[in-house]
Amino acid sequence: MDSTPTSDTTPDAPNEPAEETSASGIDHFDAAGFLKQVTRQAGVYQMYGGDGNILYVGKAKNLKNRLTSYFQSSSGLSPKTRALVSRIRNIQVTVTPTEAEALVLEQNLIKQQRPPYNILLRDDKSYPYIMFTSGDEFPRLAMHRGGKKKGVSYFGPFPNVGAVKSSLGFLQKTFRLRNCEDSIFNNRQRPCLQHQINRCTAPCVGLIKAEEYREDIRHAEMFLRGKSDELVRELADQMEAASINLEFEKAAVYRDQIAALKRVQAQNIVESGSADIDVIALHQQAGMVCVHLLYIRQGRILGSKSHFPKGQLLEVGGELLASFLAQFYLQGAERDYPRVTLLSHEVSDHEVISEAIQQQCGRQIAFQSDLRGQRNRWMQMALTAAKENLQAQLANKQNTLQRFEALQDALRLESMPERLECFDISHSHGELTVASCVVFDTNGPLKSDYRKFNIDGITGGDDYAAMEQALRRRYTRLQKGEGVMPDILLIDGGKGQLNRAREVLAELAVTDVLMIGVAKGTTRKAGFETLILPDGTSEMTLDGDSPALHLIQHIRDESHRFAITGHKQRRDKKRRTSRLEDIPGVGAKRRRELLRHFGGLQGIQKASIEDLAKVPLISKKIAEDIYTALNSE
Repeated sequence: MDSTPTSDTTPDAPNEPAEETSASGIDHFDAAGFLKQVTRQAGVYQMYGGDGNILYVGKAKNLKNRLTSYFQSSSGLSPKTRALVSRIRNIQVTVTPTEAEALVLEQNLIKQQRPPYNILLRDDKSYPYIMFTSGDEFPRLAMHRGGKKKGVSYFGPFPNVGAVKSSLGFLQKTFRLRNCEDSIFNNRQRPCLQHQINRCTAPCVGLIKAEEYREDIRHAEMFLRGKSDELVRELADQMEAASINLEFEKAAVYRDQIAALKRVQAQNIVESGSADIDVIALHQQAGMVCVHLLYIRQGRILGSKSHFPKGQLLEVGGELLASFLAQFYLQGAERDYPRVTLLSHEVSDHEVISEAIQQQCGRQIAFQSDLRGQRNRWMQMALTAAKENLQAQLANKQNTLQRFEALQDALRLESMPERLECFDISHSHGELTVASCVVFDTNGPLKSDYRKFNIDGITGGDDYAAMEQALRRRYTRLQKGEGVMPDILLIDGGKGQLNRAREVLAELAVTDVLMIGVAKGTTRKAGFETLILPDGTSEMTLDGDSPALHLIQHIRDESHRFAITGHKQRRDKKRRTSRLEDIPGVGAKRRRELLRHFGGLQGIQKASIEDLAKVPLISKKIAEDIYTALNSE
């Protein structure tokens, strides 16, 4: 598709071409002057810094509206966007006929210029294929990557080498095709190990006729084209014919091939009419992103891959996924395009992305995010993989050490902190409160040192009192030597929580722990956190792409997860506990007799005092106590 910019014919500039509009300044950018003359047409904008280097490339349906949004009140912008705007010294605008063409041009510019504020993917240079050499009497089965040759049959592309190797292994086991190089094949004098383990019919030494080998090749090609049902029927007919002709060894080969094909079919659920699907799930945590893809072809999951997009201006949810889709489908090398792509988040620009893909690649892809049935199960698999792979990335020792070093720089500490603790509170409407204490060292989460505190004796919902009790219990033990003091104590909360923590540690004479509050910003979204420094009045905001902030977000999220888990366990334990245990005088033996007599707690609740008194070991007085306890609500 030709993405050459068109002339601006809007009323803003009726007689002048606006193929490219720019504005620049030495020390600052004159946003007001620039916005007065920018067009309202669709197009692409390129933002440059004072050194002339590209900062960001974007596209818009209405350039004037989109660019104006950057220079309105900064309170509505994320810290990362504010950082971008502060560096802008020049903007160039290129007009395109449609938004879809703007999207294609945007992706081409991103690929060429690699702007630091755009999300950037490491794109595969080429995708692997399965090939059958032609022109040979006995074609070879192999993996291929790179340029294609005439006269060779290619199947793919596959998402990764692992998917190719899995398919090659199945084809060799089932159809026993050769995979050796021609130099080896032409000089064999006896069958190799592949024949001995029943993975090759040894055409090199004439143990199979050329027409029979060609038939095996044809069957393998049918499988790769997704014609498994048709292939099974054909093999069944051949097995029956071989049995009638008393060729039992040949019939056994066909039988084994049918069994192998049916095992593959049983392992994969085929969706009629839409078996070629990409499943794309996004998970964000601690300032990082993982996008996980499942590749489903002919109803089989061929493979999967995780991407970790990088960029200083990472968006949230659907916006980030839209940027990923545009790069993945428009910038990549030759791809195996699906009919349908399933998305974990709704993408508002999906129609524009679909139109751009069709214009550039001649493919139509339908995007879906409202999923049910098998498609939803595939999505849950992808979401789980995205979450687990991102957590593994966060736990990487090298990444964690870099984040600790960045935290030292951000807080201007003389030495690098080696141990962090973070506290959080969880409860249900003030009941069954649990406080969590999570510990990180330079290797990541130190789960052996995690602690939970069941909080009792406070007013329900009083998080300050809950935090005070947890800190007092924790640091009283640490002062006695029952554990290791942290270098930094992070409190998930604002100035009030931090001040209460300072009071507790002062009472306990704990003086060598740096305390920092982690308060959510006005939008309460990740990346907007404010750090409250130890004096309780000074505040600090780190850039959204700061490794130090990512470390703080990671330990804060982990303490939140651990607190919720502890609260749920405490709540579930209460639900499992019999109400009889709270009644004075009703011990294990009497509870057993009551349950045996009435069959369960529900029967006991319905019983009268007289009925309760008939149970062995239950006196009239105890029966009255039981009746009152169970019917007092």
